[in-house]
Amino acid sequence: MHVVIINGSPRTCEFSNTSKILWSFVKGLETEGVSYELYSLSNLKEWDSARNAFLTNDKIIFALPMYVESIPSLMLEFLDTLSAERICSAELSFILHGGFDEGYQFRLCEKLLKSITAQLGCNYGGCLIKGGSFMLRLFAKDKVERMTKQYTKMGISYAQRGNFVTPEAKRFTGPERYPWLVRQVASFFLKLVVNKKFEQFALDWGCYEPLDNKPYEFASCLESTIGIHY
Repeated sequence: MHVVIINGSPRTCEFSNTSKILWSFVKGLETEGVSYELYSLSNLKEWDSARNAFLTNDKIIFALPMYVESIPSLMLEFLDTLSAERICSAELSFILHGGFDEGYQFRLCEKLLKSITAQLGCNYGGCLIKGGSFMLRLFAKDKVERMTKQYTKMGISYAQRGNFVTPEAKRFTGPERYPWLVRQVASFFLKLVVNKKFEQFALDWGCYEPLDNKPYEFASCLESTIGIHY
């Protein structure tokens, strides 16, 4: 088997969580003797090669981060350049990840990806979904390897099955939705710990306004009160 993998992240490989995930995933492919070619859409020089590989191979994986319940605009732009008239039939699969932990947060994007598959004239090979990847690029290499090693197992699974329409892929997502009590504890933790981290990041990056600052709120209220329209 030979697999074409296209990294749909707009970030360069050095800062891309998707790249870190793929580094682990392809280890699984290599374990099973599966060859692959990998393209990154953040490198515009690779678009022609990625487009040709998409049209001439029968096993294709798009890997991408979820942005606001959808796919990155850079990847959308690339998809617009693809023809639905293929040189050979293909099975198109996806690796979808993001900061949310619960599976239900990804279902709308998953539905969109399935629709895109049909529009591109391909058969749907399933979607490997996993949350909790937001902080990957901020961790040291050894911790990143520990967090992503589960993708190596899914690389082996893909090499053996040829798609993500498997019980292993379904279990890989984790909980569809956490129980109410767990959600409340998580919300408290976010407010107490994670928001403090974000505030520190903002300071390090030169932002000194509060993260919940609403600079246009007063102007919006004023427009409503005196009937200003633009």
